[in-house]
Amino acid sequence: MLRRFHGLPPGFIEAPAETLYRLVGGPCLIHLSGRREPPLFVSVLLHGNERTGLEAVQALLAKYHQRELPRALSVFVGNVDAARHGLRRLDHQPDFNRVWPGCGVDDREEHAMMCQVVDEMTGRGVFASVDVHNNTGLNPHYGCVNVIDDRFLHLATLFSRTVVYFVTPTGVQSAAFAPLCPAVTVECGQSGQEHSREHAFEYLDACMNLAEIPTHPVAAHDIDLFHTVAQVKVPETLSFGFDASDADVRFERDIDHLNFRELAAGTVLGTVRDGARLEAWDESGREVGEGFFVYDGGDIRLKRAAMPSMLTLDERIIRQDCLCYLMERYPLDRQD
Repeated sequence: MLRRFHGLPPGFIEAPAETLYRLVGGPCLIHLSGRREPPLFVSVLLHGNERTGLEAVQALLAKYHQRELPRALSVFVGNVDAARHGLRRLDHQPDFNRVWPGCGVDDREEHAMMCQVVDEMTGRGVFASVDVHNNTGLNPHYGCVNVIDDRFLHLATLFSRTVVYFVTPTGVQSAAFAPLCPAVTVECGQSGQEHSREHAFEYLDACMNLAEIPTHPVAAHDIDLFHTVAQVKVPETLSFGFDASDADVRFERDIDHLNFRELAAGTVLGTVRDGARLEAWDESGREVGEGFFVYDGGDIRLKRAAMPSMLTLDERIIRQDCLCYLMERYPLDRQD
C-alpha cells in the first residue's frame, strides 16, 4: 500500500486534498533533502477531512520552491481515499490514527503500512515528528504530547502554550514516534480556515529552522498543561441528537462552546430518557462514567469539575470516534 517518492511529485504543491489520490495513488512517504539532517517528519491527512496539514506543507514547499530546504523533510500523506470524499475515514477503513505501532491490533494491512513508515524513519533518523490535525468543534489551537519530557513540551509550546498530555487512545502516530524523537500532535482548529493553515505553516517553518530542541525545563508561565483523564462515548445502542428530536440522549445545541472551559460540578450537558447513560473510559480502559456524570431529573450533569475538549456537533464523527475528552490540569512538577 505504501508508495515512496524521493523527490516532490509534480503538481503536489497545487493539488487540493480532494484530488490528491490521482497524483500519489494512495498513502505515500515523500523524502526531500535539505541543508540539515536528520529530517523533520510530518504526517498529514491521517483523517481525510482534515486538510490543514496538507495545505501547510504545500505552503512550506512553495516558500522554498527552487531553494534548498533548511532541513531534510519526510512527509507521510495518509488517507487520500477518504480525502477524496471529504470524510474522516471510509466506512470500511480503520481510523488511520489508531493503527500505528502500539495499537494492539496487528492484523490490518493499514497497521503493517504504519510499521513500515516507522521502520523506514528509524533507519533514516528523525529530528522531530509533527502530526497535523483539525477538529470539527470549536477548539483553540493546541499541542498534544504522549510523554512528559522537556523536549516534547518545548516542541509543543512552539505551537501553542496550551498543551494536552494523553496516553489513550493508543495506536496514534505521535506515540509511535515518541521512542525515536520529540513527537507532537498539533490541533489546528477547523479545516478550511485561513488562520489554521497559516498557523500550521508558520509552525512547520519554525521547526524546519531549528538547529536543536531545548532540553531545559519549560517555564511554568509559558505553558498551560492538561491531562486527558477520560474519553466520552455515546453507546452504539443509543440514539442521540442536538435538537428536540425523540432521541435517547439530547445534547445542548451549542455544546461545542464548552471546549477548553473549566466546568464546575453540576454543569448540564444535555438530557437523557429511559435510563440512558454515557460511557467514559479512562487510561486503563475502564468504564468510569459513574465517576464523571450524574443524572438528575433527566439532566446529564458533571459529577466533578472537568475541562472538555473536541466536543463536536458532527454526529458521524461522534459515532466514528467519540463525543469528547475530559481533562484536568497537570502540574509540571508532577512525577507520575
